[in-house]
Amino acid sequence: MTTDHILIVRRFGRLKLAGCLLLAGTQIAAAQQQPKNFVMHETSRSIAAIAFEDGQGQPHSLTDFQGKIVLLNIWATWCGPCRREMPALDRLQAALGGSEFTVVALSIDRAGIEPVRKFYSETGIRNLAIYIDASGKSPRVLNAIGVPTTFLIDREGRELGRVAGPVDWDAPEMVAFISCIISGDDAAQSRNHSKPTATPPCGERSLGFSAGGTGTNSQQ
Repeated sequence: MTTDHILIVRRFGRLKLAGCLLLAGTQIAAAQQQPKNFVMHETSRSIAAIAFEDGQGQPHSLTDFQGKIVLLNIWATWCGPCRREMPALDRLQAALGGSEFTVVALSIDRAGIEPVRKFYSETGIRNLAIYIDASGKSPRVLNAIGVPTTFLIDREGRELGRVAGPVDWDAPEMVAFISCIISGDDAAQSRNHSKPTATPPCGERSLGFSAGGTGTNSQQ
């Protein structure tokens, strides 16, 4: 191989490495980017206590899920935007659900569990457990402006952030964002279990609440 050939190979190698670094940087940036309209708090906040039941009529509260990152989605079968985003939530649960993370899809249907069972069956929801607040009080207690509203909750049961309106929950950037929250919160909690922790640095934080999508007001 001539000197010229060696120089060409070396230059190509540097260009290839630069391209790989650029691609890696883009992927990291995607994981760090805060999704549109997702408002993250500077520090985790206490969240009001709510009571609900599962599909077998067993009582539950948010404390039952401590130790996991929880995505609490308040929805109803009579809410069009809710119905459209539920399959994406189901796919997110399939992708990330387990010992570190779970989606709690909480219906506020006052007709009870049957409309939810029917909806799950009709739309092929297989990964989300059924949870119901037939009193319909959860949105008011949690200070949600309507449904759907989704809360991101840390392992200590504190609110990290929230988003109003429907979201493409299984979009690559959203999966990367939630994955970043899971890994970042795990590290933060291992450092300090006694104080409210700073929100994991998974994107720039908004300064105020920004409603996204077209939600539906809570049924009174």
